[in-house]
Amino acid sequence: MSTTVHPTNHTPTTHVAPREPAVVEHRAGAVVRYTAAAARLSLGWVFAWAFLDKAFGLGHDTAAKDAWVNGGSPTKGFLAFATSGPFADLYHGIAGQAWADWLFMLGLLGIGLALLAGVVMRLTAAAGAVLLVLMWSAVLPPANNPFMDDHLVYAMVLVLLAALGAGRTLGLGRWWESLPLVQRLGWLR
Repeated sequence: MSTTVHPTNHTPTTHVAPREPAVVEHRAGAVVRYTAAAARLSLGWVFAWAFLDKAFGLGHDTAAKDAWVNGGSPTKGFLAFATSGPFADLYHGIAGQAWADWLFMLGLLGIGLALLAGVVMRLTAAAGAVLLVLMWSAVLPPANNPFMDDHLVYAMVLVLLAALGAGRTLGLGRWWESLPLVQRLGWLR
């Protein structure tokens, strides 16, 4: 707000200056940063929860008796019985294999923790996108749409989060990116 004195009548008037474009853009930038951080944390929890439930049988989707720590296979049930489409035979063949269980669980844990912490966003986005596209390809065509489903949307969001540097807000991304090794090896950003 500013006060102006008009030269002809010397009466002060008060008016509100229009918002500066930089102020509007700064606010929009803050909205983008915090929304991206919330999306990153949310997706991190999706991956971390899937790991925890499958590893310990917390009873949401995995019963305690079927938990990985109790000898259950995190891949067998879905890959053996729920897959469909052109890649079903491929997925049936790897269902319950120890290497598939370990890769799947380490992927869920690593992607989940990295997203929650906001570090290694480029590699995390790539790994997460690959895992999500593989999960999408296991049930072609998707149940609710001829092509698109949440796995592909999540994969695109992961790429966008890495491109936006979403780990820097409400995460350890700024610190991580300042490390000499990460500065030398850009793919670790």
